[in-house]
Amino acid sequence: MTQEGAAQVRVEPVRSRADLRAFLDLPLRLHPRTHAVPLFQDTVKRWWRGVGPHTPHGPVELVLARDTSGRVVGRSTVHSDERMDRKLGEPVQLLGATEFTGAHVLRALTAHASRRAREQGRGTLLGPVSLLPNQTGGVITSGHGERGFVDSPWNPPSYPAAWEAAGFERVWPAATWIVEDLRGLDADAVFPRGAGERDGIEVHRGHRRRFGQQLPILRGMLNASFAELPYYTPITAAELAAATDGLAWLLDESLLLWASEGGEPVAFVLVVPDVSGFVMSTGGRMALLDQVRLLATRRALPREAVLIIKGTVPQARGRGLMTLLSHRLLANLVAGGYETLRVTFVGEENAASAAQFAAMGGRPLHEVCFYRRPAG
Repeated sequence: MTQEGAAQVRVEPVRSRADLRAFLDLPLRLHPRTHAVPLFQDTVKRWWRGVGPHTPHGPVELVLARDTSGRVVGRSTVHSDERMDRKLGEPVQLLGATEFTGAHVLRALTAHASRRAREQGRGTLLGPVSLLPNQTGGVITSGHGERGFVDSPWNPPSYPAAWEAAGFERVWPAATWIVEDLRGLDADAVFPRGAGERDGIEVHRGHRRRFGQQLPILRGMLNASFAELPYYTPITAAELAAATDGLAWLLDESLLLWASEGGEPVAFVLVVPDVSGFVMSTGGRMALLDQVRLLATRRALPREAVLIIKGTVPQARGRGLMTLLSHRLLANLVAGGYETLRVTFVGEENAASAAQFAAMGGRPLHEVCFYRRPAG
């Protein structure tokens, strides 16, 4: 499709509830329910209403792309965040929740984002991020036959070529991982028993009723552990609370672990039961009745789990603490009857983290990257 094809696409802000419904419905129309996990509808609605933890960092414009007949053929968010600007050292225009029927539609969405960038003096486009790289986003460049899962992207094989045809270059390559046949693993054989154990080290676990009190502990370790990564921006208390809203009642307490040394939290791992199939079935709707239904049927869900995040604060690295937590985690997964563990993306530079999943017999599932280009 030529530039004229892009010119036949009209990009407009989401103005009405009907537009918002079209924004939410597009990926459900484009992608198989068995593979793509949609964003939570309530999250997208908060972006549109301008409420929620993102509000102090700037508005989020939701846009739809329509063809000459008025049919919705693409969508995106166009937004910015001063934390990302500081991280990259320049004003950046962000795109997120980006879906499209063809490369010409993405070019039209990109042209709209470029106009917004010029209006605001922003020289670079970066995406897809919803709303930041450390929340969710990215494009998978391989493994398209493998289903997606919560907090990780899925897209058809045509997407990488479309982004690159629009002038974007890949940045921050990473991979998601999968570990299968967990019940056949022995934690003592995979991870040295006693690694990281010494005087002053204590291992803690999650607690449903006290989960809100545990969040500040996790946030402190999270921000310290990932501060040096090129894409990571500090997460606020409000953002973490929103990201984990409703998690407490679904939490498997044995899969949230952290270590303290001398009473100071220094390393953590958060794994949750995989509810991707349920989220796919509702199209991302998680209203109160859906949550009640999920809670009532959670024992019937496949015994699969998702490792959301893990890390060690810089001053405690190299002491075997993550090996200690990985040993406990694997033992708890096996004891809980879990069969499969999926892992959100691990950067190529983080070989030590990937090595732990390889030690468990895991393999890369999807290659993932983000895309960046000048706004001109």
